Amino acid sequence: MSEPSQNFAEQGAAFQKLWLESTSKLMQAAFTFSPNSTPPELVREIRDHILQALGESWNEFLRSPQFRENMRQWMENAVAFRAMSNDFLARARHEMQAPARDDIDAVLLNLRHLETRILDRLETLSTQVEALRQQPPAETASAPAGQGRARTRAVPRGAKNRNHNPPKAS
Repeated sequence: MSEPSQNFAEQGAAFQKLWLESTSKLMQAAFTFSPNSTPPELVREIRDHILQALGESWNEFLRSPQFRENMRQWMENAVAFRAMSNDFLARARHEMQAPARDDIDAVLLNLRHLETRILDRLETLSTQVEALRQQPPAETASAPAGQGRARTRAVPRGAKNRNHNPPKAS
């Protein structure tokens, strides 16, 4: 026999032994009762013994090294299959000149980073505007009543101020 089939046969024999033991425990539990108990109590005792034996056998089965190894292999195969199918679908989409899932995920991630940066900047600006609104105007606080400073209009860079008179040369 080859190694994989022998290994499979050994695992099957271990599984069969485990279930035969649990079935025999169930039968023993079903027929162990006290002769003085009334029928409803007898049924409860049988049920309790059966459930206890089932719980023990399932606990033993789920904690067995064979079950753990099989579950580990199954999970590894599932992860490998998922990665293989994702790669295959990505290649198929790229060959059709369509965006793959990874491409869309990258764009969405970049948009999320951009959104976060914009929201952080807006929060900073909002805080600064609120701080400026709470400050009293500088010109009314320092000037005597009725004598406010003359306001000047801001001139953009590179523009000429028409009201500006250059100093006269003497």
